[in-house]
Amino acid sequence: MCDTLVALPSATADGSTLLAKNSDREPNEAQAICAYPRQSFPADATLKCTYITIPQVRETHAVLLSRPFWMWGAEMGVNEHGVVIGNEAVFTRLKVAATGLTGMDLLRLGLERADTAARAVEVITDLLQTYGQGGNGGYQHNLFYHNSFLIADRREAWVLETADRRWAARRVTEVASISNGLTIGGEFDLASEDLIPYAMQRGWRRGPEDFAFARCYSDISPAPSMSFIYTRFSGCLIRQPHTLGNLRAQAGRLTVADMMATLRSHGPTTEGRLYTPATGSNSSICMHFADELIRGSQTTGSLVAHLRPDGTVTCWLTGASAPCLSLFKPFYLDTPLPDMGPTPTGHYDPAAHWWQGERLHRATLLDYATRAASFTAERDAIEASFLAEEVRLRSAAVTERGAFSAGCCRRASAALAAWTDAVAAMSIAQAAPWLYRRRWARQNQAAGMGQKG
Repeated sequence: MCDTLVALPSATADGSTLLAKNSDREPNEAQAICAYPRQSFPADATLKCTYITIPQVRETHAVLLSRPFWMWGAEMGVNEHGVVIGNEAVFTRLKVAATGLTGMDLLRLGLERADTAARAVEVITDLLQTYGQGGNGGYQHNLFYHNSFLIADRREAWVLETADRRWAARRVTEVASISNGLTIGGEFDLASEDLIPYAMQRGWRRGPEDFAFARCYSDISPAPSMSFIYTRFSGCLIRQPHTLGNLRAQAGRLTVADMMATLRSHGPTTEGRLYTPATGSNSSICMHFADELIRGSQTTGSLVAHLRPDGTVTCWLTGASAPCLSLFKPFYLDTPLPDMGPTPTGHYDPAAHWWQGERLHRATLLDYATRAASFTAERDAIEASFLAEEVRLRSAAVTERGAFSAGCCRRASAALAAWTDAVAAMSIAQAAPWLYRRRWARQNQAAGMGQKG
């Protein structure tokens, strides 16, 4: 489960576009930060995506991605032209194909082939209708779904929602957020040509003038499908209105720090009471795994993309799970990718930054309220210094910005190590429930990760 949100220049404090996303996936499904340069290919080249092979284009754009380690596609990313995309799993009344392009494949293809947000909508929908979407989107557990996308550049943004090969797109006016349910009604600006005729053939009983994409294709309305449990239990019916309400309440003054704060939120159902992941719910924006059946996902990577009017872009990425505990670090498309250790996999590697963050996360979960409070103030101070220095270096030379990005990642790794040691040495004031700890022990065992303290 995921959340993606965007604020256009009219809604931000500095006239930039901000897009933020939490990527929620399985707890051992490490997510890698990857950079791929612009590339040229011969006319007959092909491309192997996660499950299927398609023709390659003659030239692809440079991209910076946050990608689940095992798949070709990505959960979120930005390209050299300042196009940024986040996707969401959505559950519809239509059957998901056994194979095809995954939503993550479509996201990466959109970034590699489009130089504007509008063009990315065209690229993704053309590929969708040509090759279809499908395939297992889960890592160790099967999960089949359709996809929605939030696509932005520094001037505009689009919400694109799909059901099999049918789609509708709506231009964002000021702010928008998407989660794991369809949101577009009859107000779409673009749509697949056969959208309404296809719906009528499938039993849509209203007239074309009353057509609403979400009402027709959602798995919970008007006639629930067997998959309605996914939309209802995903928490999206709480999370999406909550994030949208936050954006609207702060419109005109939104900053990078505000978007980070939203991604760290455990609300709205936790507001006014002490939060612990063991007793949380799927309504949390920052998601923590609790069990294999109901709350099987956690936030495994987070992004805030800052697209300025002058065309410069800064990507703030955690490269770790649990943004409520981790640090956002600055990344640039025109500088070398900082050293974050070996590319993480589903097996614990203490040298990989993602797993360093995960070791802290899992140690903190044993007594979340006490242990998180021991280091988050320092985390906030370090991150504030990153944000302030990034403003100063905005127009600096490539080498200086590259050194800054690398230095932030080194400082973050050092902080993670120190916090992990300190947390592990703490006595447990209020232990998490035994069954919760046992479920996490199984995850640790599957990852080859011993966890004490």
